[in-house]
Parts: sequence; C-alpha cells; structure tokens
Amino acid sequence: MRIKPTFLIISLIALIISFVLLGNFVSHHPVPLFDHKISLFVQKYHSDPLDKIMLGISIFGELPYSLLLVIIIAGLFYVFKYKREAYFVASILLSGLIILGVKNIIDRPRPTAFYVRLVEINRFHSFPSGHVLSYFLFFGFMIILMRELKDIPKALRRAVTYFSWFLILTIAFSRIYLGAHWFSDTVGGFILGLICLFPLCYFYFKKKRGQVPEPIPVI
Repeated sequence: MRIKPTFLIISLIALIISFVLLGNFVSHHPVPLFDHKISLFVQKYHSDPLDKIMLGISIFGELPYSLLLVIIIAGLFYVFKYKREAYFVASILLSGLIILGVKNIIDRPRPTAFYVRLVEINRFHSFPSGHVLSYFLFFGFMIILMRELKDIPKALRRAVTYFSWFLILTIAFSRIYLGAHWFSDTVGGFILGLICLFPLCYFYFKKKRGQVPEPIPVI
C-alpha cells in the first residue's frame, strides 16, 4: 500500500500544528492531571525484574549506545554495498540536535519523586521524549528499508522488522514506567519522530534531483 504525496503534505502540516499546540500546552502546564494519573496507573505494578526489562527497552536511546547503534548499522550497510542506505541511516544522528533544541525551547522539567516513582534519573528537559523520537525515526526507517531491500535474506528482514516494531510499540510505556517522562512527552516524541521521518523518506525515495518522488509506503 502506498500513500499519495498530497496526502503526505497535508498530514505533515497537521503533525506540525499538533506538535506546536502540544508543546505550547505543556510549557504552560508542566504537570497536567491526566499525565500524573497515567503515570500512576503505569507504575501501579512494578518489580525489580520489570525495572530491568524496561531499562533494557530504553537502552538504545541512551548515550553512547544510541550513537553506536546508528554508526554500526550505517557501517554495516556501507560494508555490504548499500552505500546510499548507509548515508541516510547516518543522517539520523542530526535528530539529536533537533531534540536538544526543542527541549531547551519548551523547557519542561522532568517528573520528580514527588509525583512518580523514579527508576532512573535524567539530565535534560522532559518534552518531547528523545527516546520515542529516535526509536520511531531509526527503527521506523529500518522497517521501511527492510521492505524495500528485497535482496537481503528474508529471515533477516523479518527479524529486524519484528524487533523494530517491538521497540517502537514498547518505548513509550518504558519511559513512563521508569518515571523519565510524562505521557504527553511520549506523544510529543512520537509526533516529532513522524515529522522527522517525512523528509528522510522523501529524499530516500526520490531517485534523482528534479524527479517526482515515488509514493512513500506505509510502515
């Protein structure tokens, strides 16, 4: 299934507007009641083994692992003659600058022990979730690549796809469970991740300068 460019442009504009509105809301309401209630619900049942699982899910968003992951995967693509894919994967590192810039602009404080159970302590601002953004951008792009690169062994493509989907679907829960983010932070990370994925896919599917790009496939 493929989506027409016109629909993608409208969707991108809607996502940008949604992100701006959400960012404005949380900057004026750092601890909304619904965020607090969701965190308490998610953290209601906890244990040491579950703590370790949630930390494991989040590990690919922590430095230096997030940096190493992108570099290693880009390197593997390059070594196996997928040079174009390697460059696009490496470009995902630029999202780190985007997330830091937005975090400083919104300036929302992290959840504190007064409100939630803290399993890990974080240094930077809370909105949006950098983990959710990077997971959706990186692993979402990996899913797209696995659908496009048919000459990669099918078993490997399936393994990468399932693993990527698992992390995309669990990262938001993990961040809330660990007390690292509010629910609205994860929503913001998801929206910004989608926004960043748009140009990445646009230029990847654009065969050459001046040519109308192919419709982008649904993940």
